[in-house]
Amino acid sequence: MAKLRTRNHKVVLARSAGGDAGISVVLIILGAFMFLPMLYVIMQSLKPLDELWMFPPRFYVMSPTLKNFRDLFTLMNISWVPFSRYIFNTVLVSVAGTFGHLFLASLAAYALAKIKFPGRDLMFQMVQLSLMFNSTVTTITSFILMSGLHWLDTYTALIVPAWCSSLGLYLMKQFMETNVNDSVLESARLDGASELKTFWVIAMPMVKPAWLTLIIYCFQGLWNAGASMYIYSEQYKSFNYAIGQITAGGIKRAGASAAAQVIMMLVPITVFVISQSNIIETMGSSGMKD
Repeated sequence: MAKLRTRNHKVVLARSAGGDAGISVVLIILGAFMFLPMLYVIMQSLKPLDELWMFPPRFYVMSPTLKNFRDLFTLMNISWVPFSRYIFNTVLVSVAGTFGHLFLASLAAYALAKIKFPGRDLMFQMVQLSLMFNSTVTTITSFILMSGLHWLDTYTALIVPAWCSSLGLYLMKQFMETNVNDSVLESARLDGASELKTFWVIAMPMVKPAWLTLIIYCFQGLWNAGASMYIYSEQYKSFNYAIGQITAGGIKRAGASAAAQVIMMLVPITVFVISQSNIIETMGSSGMKD
């Protein structure tokens, strides 16, 4: 029998130290290649205009400068709508949309995974079917619905659709089926806990990696959202849209555009790095069965 090794009090099965080192080297190389696009964007933001338009383009920067960031903030300050309003819009929609979607998707996933009721399987099949449709396919229908509800040109048109994403419901349902033990839930019910309390106190802590992953995916999508077909007024538009308008001025704004790309990617990457271990755990467990 192969000798078992321990690392941080955990048993590691039949793998040599040399194997661990080889895997680490491969992962470091792959990680470096994955980081190269982000590093290139950062390098672009530090280049003066003459280097930005150099041909053939160079990966590195020869004369780094922060002028691109100064130009970007100058353009922000001359916007006729206060730039803080664009930032407020994006933060509001991202936070409200993310946590609303998390709450509704988790509740629905708990019901589909742990409560038996007529039509449960049919409902989940409809959720799976909805994953096949791109949002572009339902654009006209969604616009008619928003118009009928008088939600056009309001925050509601941006926040409520984010609550209804079927991907989050699918992810939470699969993870709850795998990681939430039915006997634990039954014990809580026998002790007199209501279904809502059982969901919140018992089930949700057991699927923490899943809902942290859902927060990251939903927040990232809303943060990076550009212009919306439901919004016409400038005071409701997003930070990403405002950046796009500023940097659409042609060659002379190429430096500001490069700086804006760095700012836009900073927040999602920071959130992802903080919670990446939970994402890995979710992806590794959501497809497993007992």
